[in-house]
Formats: sequence, C-alpha cells, structure tokens
Amino acid sequence: MTGALSTDTLYTITTFNIGYGANEDDYDFFMDGGKKSWAKSEKCLELNMKGIAEDIMDLKSDFIMLQEVDVDGTRSYHFNELDYLEKTLEYGNYVFAQNYDSPFLLYPIFQPYGANKSGLLTGTSFNITDSIRRSLPITSNIKRFFYLDLCYSMTHIPVDNGKNLIIINLHLSSYGSDAKIREKQLEIISTDIEEEIKAGNYVICGGNFNHNLRGGNFTDVPDWAQPFPREYLPTNSTFGFEVAETCDIEHDSCRNLDGPYEKGVSFTVLLDGFIVSSNIEVESYTSLGWEFKRSDHNPVYMKFKLRKNN
Repeated sequence: MTGALSTDTLYTITTFNIGYGANEDDYDFFMDGGKKSWAKSEKCLELNMKGIAEDIMDLKSDFIMLQEVDVDGTRSYHFNELDYLEKTLEYGNYVFAQNYDSPFLLYPIFQPYGANKSGLLTGTSFNITDSIRRSLPITSNIKRFFYLDLCYSMTHIPVDNGKNLIIINLHLSSYGSDAKIREKQLEIISTDIEEEIKAGNYVICGGNFNHNLRGGNFTDVPDWAQPFPREYLPTNSTFGFEVAETCDIEHDSCRNLDGPYEKGVSFTVLLDGFIVSSNIEVESYTSLGWEFKRSDHNPVYMKFKLRKNN
C-alpha cells in the first residue's frame, strides 16, 4: 500500500518500546536495582528480536513507532536491530532517529555496560514526504551518559485533502532527571505540535513519555513514574484514550526492572501511549496485555480516522 492517506478511513498505529531486545520478563537491570547489564546471551537476544518482529507483524498496524532500537551496543552484543527490523517488518518506508549514544561505561565491574547506540524507528507502507530529527536538551548530571543524543522524530505523510499526518516518535527523559530539563523538553514538543495543528495538519505524538499517563496523585511510587503534567498538553490535543470510542487501558505498559516480572507483585505503570490532535477521531485505544514477555514495555495500539471536515 502506497500513496496518500484518505480522510474518514480507518487506520491503525502501534507504539512499542522494545527494550533493545534484552528486557524479557525474567530480566532485571542494574540501574533499576537489578544486576544485569547485557542481554542474557547473544542467542537469547536474537531469538527475542525474532519474536518481537513476529508479534509486531501479527498486529498488522499501518504505522509502527518503536523505541530503544539498538544499532550497535555492548548490551545487545552488537546486533544491528535496526537493520534486522527494516528487513523483516516489510513496511518499506522507515525513519530512524538516533537518540542515544553513550560512551563506554566501565560499570558494573563484572559486566561493563559498555558503549551503546540506539534510536527511534517509525515505519509505514505509505509515502513519507519529509522527516525531521529534533534535538532535545539533556540533563547535566551523571544521567547525561544515558541521554547523550536525546531527540524526537517528526514524520510527514501526505493526506488526500492537501494536509499531512505528522507522526512524532519520542522517548522522553525519566522523571528522576532534572525537572527544568523535562519541562523544556515538553515545551519544545508542545510548540511543534501546536504549529502543525495551526497549519491544519493531523498530529499523532506517541512513544515512551516516561510519565504516568493516567494522572492522579500517587505517593508510594518510583520517582520515574510521576503523573504527566497536563499543563504541557498542546492546545487542541489530548491523550487518545481520553477521546476514544472504545478504550481499554487496564494493562500497564511498563514494569520496573528491579527483578524478574511477577504479575501482581512487580510495579507497573502506563508510560506509553499517544497524544492526538482534535481533528483525529479515535475509534479504539488499547494497552496490550503482553505480560512483558518480550520487553519491559507492552505495546499500545490505536485505531483512528482523519476527520474530513478538518
């Protein structure tokens, strides 16, 4: 399928942080209180990447938005996940934006985290007319080693009414990073979204927001799972689950990596999802209950239409 998108036509989109192919349900991570720093083995990583690709293809989404796709990393045994996914998923048109480039980290001593390059992958079979990589400010503390190339991508796909669908793929800093940096990141993204909406375009901004998207006041939660600050939602936009005709966000999209996943025991939260402009009709919105089999994140899947009377 190629060409321009049509208004009042049903499309599907999925966002999925694949955890660089390593973060299976029995995995823990040294930065979150666990011990591991690499995938369990090269073979395990390759088998899990195969499973990730198969699961994505089974969804048959018109658009995919993936995060933590490694290009070259110690943690992923230098397996080029970008090359593998582009060849396997068969979308045909891709945009990749590198958003992570860490120098060699000698910690943990027993298994150094090493050097890693990773990014955001957007895929579709529809024509892509333009794409932009937008840099984001990063923290100045030790966590800068984990956010050295932070960015988001903006992909432009033509619509038959002369407008464009703008797909923004992002992976924001965690809440534990500098508050002013997080606010600045959200301001930049919000400005871009508002400008596209003013131009009459359709906008879907999705990925790993690293904030609790359900909102509410929570005290006994990790500092990286605080509510999304609603004052930074762009004008004429909202989270897709708030306007969906059918909504199922019973399942959380992210788990803590302090130990292997235990249902009902491990801390989980809804960090992943979509912001949509008001000229998009959301038919259904689902956080998929994959029980973190392939990653420390579960995908979020949405069906939508571009309104004709924009």
